[in-house]
Order: sequence, then structure tokens, then C-alpha cells
Amino acid sequence: MPTENVEFAGAQGRTLAARFDRPDRTPRATALLVHCFGLGETSQAAARIGRALADSGVAVLGFAYAGRGDRSRDVPETADIAAAARWLEGRCRPPALLIGHSLGGSAVLAAASDVASAKAVAVIGAPADPARRPGLSVPTGPDPGARLKSAIGRLRRPLLILHSPVDQEVGIANASEIFMAARHPRSFISLDTADHLLARVEDADYAAQVIAAWAGRYLPQAPATAADDGAVRVAETGAGKFQVEVSGRSWRMLADEPPDVGGLGSGPSPYELLASALGACTTMTLRLYAERKGWPLERSRVAVRHEKIAGQTPPDMFDRRIALEGPLDDDQTARLMEIAGRCPVHRTLESGARVVTGALESAPARGAQGDSHFRAMDSECRDADRATGNGEVGNGEVGSPPVRQSK
Repeated sequence: MPTENVEFAGAQGRTLAARFDRPDRTPRATALLVHCFGLGETSQAAARIGRALADSGVAVLGFAYAGRGDRSRDVPETADIAAAARWLEGRCRPPALLIGHSLGGSAVLAAASDVASAKAVAVIGAPADPARRPGLSVPTGPDPGARLKSAIGRLRRPLLILHSPVDQEVGIANASEIFMAARHPRSFISLDTADHLLARVEDADYAAQVIAAWAGRYLPQAPATAADDGAVRVAETGAGKFQVEVSGRSWRMLADEPPDVGGLGSGPSPYELLASALGACTTMTLRLYAERKGWPLERSRVAVRHEKIAGQTPPDMFDRRIALEGPLDDDQTARLMEIAGRCPVHRTLESGARVVTGALESAPARGAQGDSHFRAMDSECRDADRATGNGEVGNGEVGSPPVRQSK
């Protein structure tokens, strides 16, 4: 699960630190987590909630509520939440789930109606009246608690309330007040013996698992696994200008363009993917050949760079640099460098290929060809030895070890 420490511009020009947890695949939704005042971006509860949601396919931006300790401005600082939602929209997609811990929960309740993308809201240990928290600034006006309850009544989103009956910082009565002010669908979960900060790992994990399971009902479902028909599928994610999800039989990844041309920089560009295909095929072919020969190749490394050179034919050039590690002699090293030129992707790039285009739904895809690359590598390795007449051929089976011919 990728995790980044990021910053975004909050209210009043403040720069806020945040933690961005992303799933290993394209996120099906995003969430905004405003956690407990004073804990910073490394709150244990926030981190575990972020991981649990990322495991379920939801990307989470978590940041600490920026309380001021004075009475000079409205708090909860809903402008920070709006700014965080804009950051998520620019980086991935707008938040579908809002989560708040402690005073962050009050802030989320106050701001939720203004976050149009939000489909559901969850709060943990949230005060029903921020004015009851000593040392924290409160909303201006005669009755901040009444203002918050009015916002809860206008929420019009599913609401999950998690609270400990033995919370010494924010009493359980606050959960009752929030529950009564809310409209259905509303749910309450008791955190039993947990403290306000969810300091025990088991309490933080329980809250994280409950929120992830509950939110799943209101968030988009994960896309179906790609069919095993040998096709690679590419689809726009809706995040940024160019971001796409690339998926195969058992894998998913993102492709994108760099920020300087309008992308998010969230994945390799198409030419970087093409260069990586050449590099991957080269290392695989070297490994297959070295193992067939019984040579001590410990590891190969390949760097590939693509560029277009005006005035040359063809204009596209792939600059490939290879490093071979292990106690290879000079002849073995030279031979492996020759074999690199026989990798199937190298052959395809040099000889060219046909591209046939049609409607995706117009005809069934061809049968699965998952081993076609391996078969091409195996054939190239065999042909390389036949061409040099070194006396080694396979026994006819794909992947079989070489057999010494009698002379």
C-alpha cells in the first residue's frame, strides 16, 4: 500500500501536512479523514483507518484538525476541509467519504453539507458542542452547539457514530446528542473500553474495520477482475486529465503523463511503458538463456531511454544499457550481450507490427495467449545456438534444459 506525506494549502494561507494512503490498484473512491487535534499526521487511529480503507480500495487523505485555541474565527475550520477536498479532486477524485475523529468529527459534521461529492460520513468520539472542549476555539455566535446540531439535521447523508462509553475527554452523551440530531440512515457503534484517542491497537483496528465495512455499502464497488482472454485493458479513471488504469489477468497499474504536460505523474507514460517492455523482455531473455547454458549470471539490470531524433529514419530510438552481474567470463558476457538483441520485444520494435482497430464490443477477443512471450523467448534462445552451431539444442519441450549432441 503506497503512503505519501503531502502538503496542501489550507484556510488563511496555512500549509497543512497530511498523509495520503492509496490502494495498490486504482482507487474506487477517496476519503477525507480529519483526525484528533494535537496528534499530528501520525495518529495511530488515523493511520490504521487509512490502511484499512486502502486495503478495501479507497484512497485516504488524512490531516490533523488545525485548532487555534482562540475565539477569533469560526471553528471547526470547515475551510480546511473544503481545501483538502479540492486537493483530493485534483490528485485523484473528490472525496466520497468523510471521517472525523474528536473535534475533527465536529468539523466534518459542520462541513459535510458543503462537500457535494460526499456520500457518507463517519465520526469517532466527536463533541456535539465544541464549546465544551476547554482550550479550543469555538464557533462565533450565541449557541455553537445549536449551530452544529442544525448542520447535522441538514446532513442528508448516511451517518456512522462511533463512541466509547468510558471516553473521559468527550462523554458518551455527545454521541446521543449527535444521533438524535441526525436523520436516517444513522448508525451507532459502541467502542466499549476504548479511550478517546484509541491508543490501544485493537481499538484502532476495530474502528478502522467497522468504518471500512460500513462505508462499502455507500461507495462504488471495486471493478470486476479482467477476463482471462489475453487482452490488456486500459480505461480512464476520471482522475486528472490523462490518468488511466491498465489491467491484465491478475494485475493492475496506472499510466499517466507528467505534471509539466497536464498529467498527475501517477504512473509511467505510454513511451515509458514501451521502454519498460523492452527492458523487462531483455532481462527475462538473458535469464532464460543463462539458465539453459548453466552460466553464473547472478543478476542483470537494464536501463532504457526513448527519444525521437529528427532527420533519422526511423526517428524513434531506444537507448538500452545493460549491466551483467556474476562471475561471467569475457565470452559469456559477450554472448549474453548478443542475446539481448534477440529478445522478442526487441525483434518486434525492429521489424514493426500491424495494429488492427475495431469496436471493443463488436467481436470476441482472441483466446488467451499468456505464454506467447515465453514461447518467443524460448524460440529465440534455441535459434541463437542453432545459428552459431555450438552443438546444444533443447529436447523439443518449452523450457527444457539443453542436451549435448553427439559428434
